[in-house]
Parts: sequence; C-alpha cells; structure tokens
Amino acid sequence: MPHDTPLISTIVGGLVLAFIFGALAHRLRMPPLIGYLIAGVLVGPHTPGYVADQSLAPELAEIGVILLMFGVGLHFSLKDLMSVRGIALPGAIAQIAFATLLGWGLGALMGWPTGGSLVFGLALSVASTVVLLKALQERRLVETERGRIAVGWLIVEDLAMVLALVLIPAAAGIGGEGHAPAEPLSAGLNRLFDVNLGIGGMIAMTLVKVALFVALMLVFGRKLIPWTMHRIAHTGSRELFRLGVLAIALGVAFGAAKLFGVSLALGAFFAGMVLAESELSHRAAQESLPLRDAFAVLFFVSVGMLFDPNILIDRPLPIIATIFIIVIGKSVAALLIVLAFKKPLATALTISASLGQIGEFSFILAALGVDLGLLPEEGRDLILAGAIISIILNPLLFFLCDRMRPLLEGARREENPAEPAVAPAEETVPTENDDEVHPSSLHGHAIVVGYGRVGKIVGQNLKSAGTPFLVIEDSDKRVGELKAQGIEAFLGNAAATETLDLANLPAARSIAIAIPNAFEACRIAEQARSANPSILIVARAHSDAEVEALKQYGADTVIMGEREIALGMVDRLAQVHHESVAYEDSAYEDSHGPDTIIATDDPPPERE
Repeated sequence: MPHDTPLISTIVGGLVLAFIFGALAHRLRMPPLIGYLIAGVLVGPHTPGYVADQSLAPELAEIGVILLMFGVGLHFSLKDLMSVRGIALPGAIAQIAFATLLGWGLGALMGWPTGGSLVFGLALSVASTVVLLKALQERRLVETERGRIAVGWLIVEDLAMVLALVLIPAAAGIGGEGHAPAEPLSAGLNRLFDVNLGIGGMIAMTLVKVALFVALMLVFGRKLIPWTMHRIAHTGSRELFRLGVLAIALGVAFGAAKLFGVSLALGAFFAGMVLAESELSHRAAQESLPLRDAFAVLFFVSVGMLFDPNILIDRPLPIIATIFIIVIGKSVAALLIVLAFKKPLATALTISASLGQIGEFSFILAALGVDLGLLPEEGRDLILAGAIISIILNPLLFFLCDRMRPLLEGARREENPAEPAVAPAEETVPTENDDEVHPSSLHGHAIVVGYGRVGKIVGQNLKSAGTPFLVIEDSDKRVGELKAQGIEAFLGNAAATETLDLANLPAARSIAIAIPNAFEACRIAEQARSANPSILIVARAHSDAEVEALKQYGADTVIMGEREIALGMVDRLAQVHHESVAYEDSAYEDSHGPDTIIATDDPPPERE
C-alpha cells in the first residue's frame, strides 16, 4: 500500500547522497561539506530527478543548528562569555555596520530601493553558525581564546539579527517601502507589546524580552536544568538521559523563540551554558553528538537545495561582487578590528577566516525581505549563491590565513624594527594572549596524546619515573594546568600534521595515544611511524576491529580497555577465592608485552 512519506524520503535522500558525495570529496582531499552542498543541489528543484521537500529540509537543518549551539554552550561558561565582551560586542557591531554598508552600496548600484539594499547588506554581514563552529571544532579552537572571541562575536551577531527580524517589518510599514505583514510577526508575548510602539518602542521591547530570557536562564535555569539532569542520571537509564539532553536542548530553544523572540540557536546556547556548570556536561555532549552531526549535514543539504546553478551564468558580475563583500570585505574588516584591540595576529586571522561566509540567518533575512516586497528575488538568489560559494571557499580561506601569517608577521617586524620578535625565554611557552608556538627541544622523550583519565595516569607514571615527556591536548584548560606544573604541553589536534610536528617526533622514543577516537588515533600512529620508524607506539582501543586497524597503521601495542577491565576483575576474584585462573583470551600476552606499561591507581596484583 503506497504511503506519502516526504519526511522519510527527505531524510533518506539527503543523508544517502550527502554520504556518497561527502566521501568522494574526502577522497579528493576536499572538505566533506562540499559534497553535502552538491548533494543538496542534486535533490533541489533546479536539477532534474528526485526533488526533496523544500519546506521540511530547512526545519530539519534547524535542529542541527540547535544541537550544535547546545554543544558549544556545554563547553562555554558565562565567565568565558564575559571575558570576551570587550572585543566581541564592539567588534561584531562594527563589522556588521561595515558589511551592511558594502551590501547597501552594491544594491544601490543595481537600482534596488534603500530598504532592499539594507536587507541585502544585513544578510551579507552575519556568519553561519554551523560553518563557523564546524571550522573551530575541526581545528580544536572552540576552547581557546580565539575560539571564545569567535563564539562571542557570533552571539552578538545573533542578537543583532534577532533585533533586525523584529524591526524590518515595522520599518517596511512605517517607511512606505514594501508592505507590512498581514499578521504580526511575533506571537505570544510579542502580540501583547508589538502594537503601536514605534521603532524605538519595538527596540526597547525586544531588548527587554532578550534580557528577561537571559535572566530566567541565569537565575532559574542554572539550578533547574542541572538538577533535572542529575535526577535523570540517578535513574541509571542511558536512554532516558539521552532523551533528557535532547528535550532540554530543543525545548529551551523552542520556548525561547516562541515566548521571548530569541533565536533558536541562541536559546539552545544558553541551555548548554547553564548545563555546563554540572559535572554531567561532558556526558551530555557525548550523548548529543551523533544527532548533532547528522542534522548539521542536513543543514548543508538544505542550503544546496536552494541554489539555482543558472545564476552563475546569468549574473556572474553581481555574484563576484557579492562574494568579494563576504569573503574579502568582511574578513579584512574583522582582521583590522581585532588588531585594533591589540590582539595577536594569529587571533585576528582566525576570526577573519571564521567570519568569511554567510548562512542560516542570511536565508531568513532574504526570505523576509522578499515576502515584505523590500528585496527583489534577484537579491535572494545572490545571497544563496554567495552563501554556497563562501562556504565552499571557507576552508581555503583558513589555509591562506595560515600561509599568510608568517609573511604578515615578518612585515610587521620590518615596520617596527625596534620591537623585539620573541624573547628567548618565551619561545616555547606561549602566554594567554600569544599563540606563537615553537617545536619541542626534548630528546629521547615520550609523547602523550590526550590528557584525560587515561592520559593523566600515563603522564603521572612517567613523571614519577623521571622520564622526560610532553603532552598534546585539545583543551586549553588542561594545557594551562600542565604548564603550571612545569610540564611541556601543546594545544591542538594531534591528528593535524602541524600539531604533531611540534612534539619533535624524530627525537622521541615512544608515543602513547590515549585518546578514545580510533580514527584520529590511526592517523596519529601513521604519521608517527612515518616520521620515526623506530618509535614505540602504544594506543588504546575499544574493539577488536580498532585493535587491528591501529596495528595496521603502525601501533606496536594496543590496549583494549574492556579486556583490561575484565582481566583485572578476574585477578581480584582469584585473590579472594584463592584459585588460579586460566586466561582464555589468546591476546592477553600480546596486550601485556615487555614494552607495555600498565598504569593504574593501585599496583597490579600478583597472579598465581
């Protein structure tokens, strides 16, 4: 019996094609998101064949934005947010104003009305939440000073766009351009207050609503949300805990949008931020990760669905001008603004590259502008084309910034020859505001990748034994703690070649890969073996398949956690019952070879 299944077909079509083209893009050494965008174009209405539901895809993508911002909030405390307000608030406002001015100028050149040109400029001024956070997460920068500034900047942009979405319909009705919406834009609380207030009153009311939401989250949410999660955790049901995480993220985001006019992304961010004060935040992040990644992919697919490739042929010059504003104009403005605040060049380059694209808020503004009769449909098409192309170019922008950094630093030193480059004592110990990092000078040392529960025990044993070692860790908080203890540590993802090179692999004797991610661990083992064929590589795994993969990529010894736990329990039981134990695990001897150090809180018991 046939069924009408637009939701299922949209999800299946989007994910399957995204997987195929994402894998192909990865094979060609391009970012997978390029494949996701191509998948969206193929299931969109502007290409032949299957067409996905255009109303469902953006809503599914919005779930990805909510979960992504919730995850960022879990790693972003109120203290972090307040610490960057001095640069994020004025910087974001200045950058929005500059980009809006450039967009308005381009719209005026094409003969659009003033209102439409301003909407066009606003749409070009705001960066995509998904793209920015994905880029920061891939480079392990979310918890660094650069990451905190970028996320704070993003929050200010979101707040500005929330205000714009309220003011644009009112301005359209008052100014005579376009037409006011048939129904009030807001519902609930908005319907009570958004009548006959004028522009000034609407601005004030919007700020009051946002302030009220933030106050409720900080006063009541900080107690209620962690308390709720603890109660769920005490049930012992992982299923309920995962459901609770999703219910809080989606429920708070939806309630914030409907009751207070706050964006869904911003509501989810604050929900994650108040939950971050609980010790369950790490577990909550893990439970929401799979759905977060899946729906983030649907976001890129939905963007691709909106793109009409014919515009590349019909309107090449306006597209080039639009891309110039997004990629060059915004990036240069952000770079100069951050440098004006006396921040390091590396920080300025990261912020400028992060903001050199547009996304979800741009689409909302474009749709609103067209619905109100302010923005011509050509403007919406240019915004969509600019979004697609800028998202594709964003990884290249990061690459160029990395390559430009040494040249720009050299040029700055030539302009200020009296200013010392780097003090000798500071070359290997970067400060909080200095991202300059130099390779380790250690020889015959051990490298510990990841300083979580496993890596910390390994490091403590190495320190007790007097073995020289260094740590590669992607949490700036842990890196700061290690440096305070006098332990050499590098911040970043060890799977990235430039980060692993800092550990001086050719001179190292061993490397302990203590991270749980088997994909990254295989990449690290492969690079370590290539750089130093004689290095001892010890890794951890959670399954036999991971053990085999790690050994194929060069690991000498792989410790499987579940096996070690089981054998430890058998040892204890044997001691209590005074019985000898016959180990049936044939891999036991391999996992306890002479080159392996078992690091535990207590010394291992003697086996009979």
